[in-house]
Formats: sequence, C-alpha cells, structure tokens
Amino acid sequence: MFFNLKNTFYGGVHPPYYKDLTRFSPIEEIPPPKMVVLPLIQHTGAPCEPLVKPKDKVSLGEKIASSDKYISSPIHSSLSGKVLKIENFNHPTLGKALAIFIEKEETEEKFIEYPQKKPEELSPQELKEIIKEAGIVGLGGAGFPTHVKLSPPKPIDTLILNGAECEPYLTCDERLMCEKPEEILKGLEIICKITSPQKIFLGIEDNKKEAINIMKNSLHKLGLDKVKIVVLKTKYPQGGEKQLIKVITGREVPSGGLPFDVGVLVHNVGTAYAIYEAVYRGKPLYERVITVSGKAIKRKGNFKVRLGTLVSDIVEFCGGFLKEPKKIVFGGPMMGIAQWSLDTPIIKGTSGILFLTEEELNLEESGPCIRCGKCIEVCPMKIMPASIALASEYNRWEIAKNYNPLDCIECGACSYVCPTRRNLVQLIKMAKLNHG
Repeated sequence: MFFNLKNTFYGGVHPPYYKDLTRFSPIEEIPPPKMVVLPLIQHTGAPCEPLVKPKDKVSLGEKIASSDKYISSPIHSSLSGKVLKIENFNHPTLGKALAIFIEKEETEEKFIEYPQKKPEELSPQELKEIIKEAGIVGLGGAGFPTHVKLSPPKPIDTLILNGAECEPYLTCDERLMCEKPEEILKGLEIICKITSPQKIFLGIEDNKKEAINIMKNSLHKLGLDKVKIVVLKTKYPQGGEKQLIKVITGREVPSGGLPFDVGVLVHNVGTAYAIYEAVYRGKPLYERVITVSGKAIKRKGNFKVRLGTLVSDIVEFCGGFLKEPKKIVFGGPMMGIAQWSLDTPIIKGTSGILFLTEEELNLEESGPCIRCGKCIEVCPMKIMPASIALASEYNRWEIAKNYNPLDCIECGACSYVCPTRRNLVQLIKMAKLNHG
C-alpha cells in the first residue's frame, strides 16, 4: 500500500539540502586501508573490553571486543591482519577513547559466509542472538544496541521503518533504498518476526522519488502488502523518532518517554540492511555506507567503508581537497559533530563526513538573545530553547530544569533560525548534563 501524508509535525525548518551533490552517486566500495583504529565504544551503553592483545593475528569479521553488560554491542575486526597496539586515540564523539589498532595483511582474506539456518527456521530469540553477536546498533546515528531495542519492555503494535533521512547533504540511506531494496525489506521481515507488529509503515520524505518507486516495486515483488509506504513532507527534522511517530500514527510520545510507551518501534533502513546481512550471510557489522560531501572535497559520493578507517585515508581516496575545509563534520550539518583531526576513525554511527567551505557555513559570532521567539516557533518538541539557554549561561540549572531540557532532541533547528547566531544547542546540552 502506498499513500501521501499531508500531516506534518509542529515546528521544523527548511535548510538548503544539498542532496543533489551525492544522491545520484551509486555506492562504491573504498578499498580496505593499511590500518584501522577501532574504538572500544561505538554504541550507546557500556564500552567493550578487548579480546585480543598486541601481536595477535585476527581475521576479517572476527570478534575482537565485547562486554558482559546488557546494553552494549561487540566489535569485530574490519581487516585481516595483526593487532599493533591497544591505546587511547581520537574518537569522533568522545574526544579520546581506548582503541584497537590493526594492520592489514598484504593479501587480505575475504569474508567467508558461514552456513546458517534459514530465517524462517529461526525463533525470535535465536534471531536476536544473531543480531547481538553481529554487533548491530542503530545506524541512523544514535548507535543504540539493536538487540536491546528489539526487546521493548512494553508490547508494541506498530513498527516504523525510517527512510526519511532528513539531514542535509546525507544520501547514504537513499542510495541503500535504491540499490538494496529487497535486502532492506528482508531485514524488515526479520524485525517483524521478532516483534510481531500489527501495523508496519515505511516512511520516506517526498524528495526521494526514485527510492519511493523502487521500494514500492520491491514490496509488490516480495508480496509484502501489509507494509504501507508513507510519503512524508520534506521538512527537518522529519526523521526524528518522535516526529515520525506523530506524523504517521498521530500518537505523541510523552515527555521523558520512549516510542514503546505509545506502542511503537522505529528502526532505520540501514539497520534493517545490517540485520539482513547478519541473518542471511552471517556477516557482522564491520563496514557501512557513508556519504562524503561538502564543497571542499574533490570527489563526493556514497561509499562502503570499513569501520576504523581514518578520515585521512578517505580524503586520499577522494582525491584530496578542492580548497581547505573550514569545518569537518561527522554526520549532517544540523546534528553532526565537528572534528579537529583527519586522524579520526569511522565508527558504527558515522552516517557521513562533510568537508565544508566558508561559503557553506555561517561563521558570525553569537550575540545576545533578542527575545524574538523564533526558536520556540520552530522547536519540534515545543520547548523554549531561549529560556533554557539563558538559564544555562548563568549556571542556573534549577531554572533550566523547569523548561524540560531533557525533551530536547538536539536537532539544531533553534540555532539555525536564531538571528543572533546563539549556540542554543550547546547551552541546552549543558543544561541536560547538569539536570540532576
């Protein structure tokens, strides 16, 4: 089934999307680098402990780190080679973290698919165990362990597959839907077998016409008539879980709540594809598709890249810079995190790398709040960013708490529209950290 949805969520913005820079670029595999650096924390939850030591030989796809904590996810080698060392190194979100350095063998062995029961012969618990052991986490950016998310503490009746990809520049999910539609839908079938939803939706923004048509045809080919494609209005942050749920189901996740509180589960299309690879091919998560874009980089596109690959190796593969980037961002420009070094590794949650020129950025210095209220008008969570930020500036955490800073999804819409360029998201993050 297929229908357009005219409803939309409160607030939101329409930044320049720049998706045409890469949306027509087929996924290309970047050759494995000579060395990868794999941080022991690439997910929400407890960090992993190494299962290897320096000088050990490891194989492609071998588990090299894990944790006995429930909310965690194992890490697998993305090269066949030798462990050089285990020490602190640059991390794209934490600054520094313990990491395993692996040097590639001269002739790398290929990943060997191992025989496995057919998915229909596996129980939901067996499927979850495969997903857990494959190290799969949410690939939309949050990095929450997928096996945990597939075990909600409350019953769910609705499943939403998120193909919105609302962040400017990023097109890796769009290309996956165009090139791997049946694999994504087989991953969706596995999610459905585990969670038994009554209603299943696939949400895609209306600026992805090719992906919409391809997914529609694939649903028909596989006979998945129960899955409804919902064509969403293009607006940022349409891909946010709570916004997606509100638009598609009409349900509103309560303050401090999670999707399962309203009987809904949301998974990203990239996560569904990783689930397919784990269950059908026995392949752990050691590589992913990312978007490389921005006007500073010579070659833009969507690339399959080994986890642990350094940005410097990706820049070299892409032909270097057309001009020196003013800012390098992991993720999209709205919610992404700026990097200070090219010696930073790709991790599971890396959806893209942007090399932005000065003309793509607004580098004006921030000024005082002028009480215009624009940030309140665009906030999709209906909170008051300016008030939280003002309290945060003066370390008045008890005042900030009254404005529900924990409801902020850090989408950046408030900072985007602020006429005095205030760093609202950063100030709200401080309030969240000091919430008590």
